[in-house]
Amino acid sequence: MASKRVAVVGLGMAVAPHAQSLLDLGGRVEVVGCYSGNAERRDAFASRFALPVTDDLDAVFADDSIEALLLLTPPTSHLDLVQRAAAAGKHVLLEKPLEATPERSRAVVDVMERAGLTLAVMFQHRFRPVAQRLAAILAEGRLGRLLMASASIHWWRPDSYFAQAGRGMKARDGGGVLLTQGIHTLDLFVSLAGLPQEVSAYAVTSPLRRIDTEDIVSACARYPGGAIGAIEATTVAYPGLPETIVLAGEHGTARLASNHLLVSLKDGTTIEDGSADAGGGGGADPMAFSHEPHKALITDFLDAIDQRRPPVTTGREALKVHVLIDALLRAAECGRPTAVPQA
Repeated sequence: MASKRVAVVGLGMAVAPHAQSLLDLGGRVEVVGCYSGNAERRDAFASRFALPVTDDLDAVFADDSIEALLLLTPPTSHLDLVQRAAAAGKHVLLEKPLEATPERSRAVVDVMERAGLTLAVMFQHRFRPVAQRLAAILAEGRLGRLLMASASIHWWRPDSYFAQAGRGMKARDGGGVLLTQGIHTLDLFVSLAGLPQEVSAYAVTSPLRRIDTEDIVSACARYPGGAIGAIEATTVAYPGLPETIVLAGEHGTARLASNHLLVSLKDGTTIEDGSADAGGGGGADPMAFSHEPHKALITDFLDAIDQRRPPVTTGREALKVHVLIDALLRAAECGRPTAVPQA
């Protein structure tokens, strides 16, 4: 397979695992340029990674040799950049979330589909080996019919995290703990358990920081097959705990805590995989995790382009977690059970 010429747009906090992955994949990709409009960010990036930087975004879009873009900018910029990418005929790997609102998120997906171009979204938790093993166990039907499903995201973010201009504000991030921090775990949760049909929720902003988005959410869910579940997400739980997904079925229970999987079946079988000590980014350092799942997702994105097939984390797949998050926030606002559209 020929090497793909790619460019990176956005050199903020999310760039490090992308950049390291691109360096590891040097035989598959040629990085033409890494763009930021901020000179300090360009200098800091260049001093850390042996990749070219640029301050000319127009030149990136105008370069016909660039086949794909990694867009790592704030959510509210995604739709405009994706529209430019589609007009320029470039495939896109988009840092989560799709966009800041459900409507703009759907527009991102529609734009790329109309252009016939590949869109993948960076939901790398699906590429963790323990998550893939649990997905295979579920696909084999070893847990049986789902009875209960829960996702717990008890994370911590210090004052320094929110010191960045706009962090935690709707105008910049589009949302709080659900859309900005918990979305990776929630996407994995949806990929494993499916979308609930109805949710009830509370969502509040703690007194710890001056933000206008939620940083504590507690919710319950009802599934089409009769299962019920719970979702908790926060960034006020010092010092930060591993995010946990529990699925209880007719034949046993699976517990996925960050990078550690434990499955206990009624026939006496126990399946254990991964490490309880592996970092997950739930504490003060949100980037304290391995870049290997990023690399696996980028590889799948490149393979999808070469093989003319959908990537694992398509835009349509990504819309599912956006549907869930929107329903949780609407339920919290109205104080009533709220239907979850089945994406």
